[in-house]
Amino acid sequence: MAQLHKLGFEAELKCSADKYFGIFSYNVTQMPKFVPSVIKSVEITEGDGTSIGSARLWKYNIEGPEMTAKDRLTAFNKEKRSMAYEFTEGEIMNYYKTLNCRLDVVPKQCATGNGSFVKWSLEFDKVNDDIPDPTAYMDALQSVTNELSSQLC
Repeated sequence: MAQLHKLGFEAELKCSADKYFGIFSYNVTQMPKFVPSVIKSVEITEGDGTSIGSARLWKYNIEGPEMTAKDRLTAFNKEKRSMAYEFTEGEIMNYYKTLNCRLDVVPKQCATGNGSFVKWSLEFDKVNDDIPDPTAYMDALQSVTNELSSQLC
C-alpha cells in the first residue's frame, strides 16, 4: 500500500496575488527570464497550460547537472488562484512513484492592496524507504518564490 508523505511551506510575497499566480499559469514559459539560476526552460507540450490535462516540460538545475520533468495539470481555479499538477516524467520519477504539487496564492487584506501569501505543497510516495524526502525541491521552490516576489513588484 502506498504511503503518501507531504511537505510544504507558506511565504509572504511582495507582489500581488494575480501577478504571482499569472506567472505560474498564463506566463509559465517566461519563468527562465525571472529565475535563470533554477529554471532553464518551460515548454507547454499539450493543451493551453491552464486547462486540465495540459502538460509542461521543465528544464531546471537544482543540484548538479540540468534535469527535466514533465507535469500534467490536474486542477486549476483562476478565481481562487490555485492549481495542482502531477509529475509524470523526468529524473525525479526514479525516486518517487507519485509526486503531486499544489500552489495556492491569496491576496493580503490590507489598505494598500499590495502583497499576498503563497502556499506550496508536495505530496509524494517514495520508490522505497531509503529515498530521502524531496527537500531540495522545496528549497528550490522557496528560492524561486523569493526571486519572483522581488522581481514582480
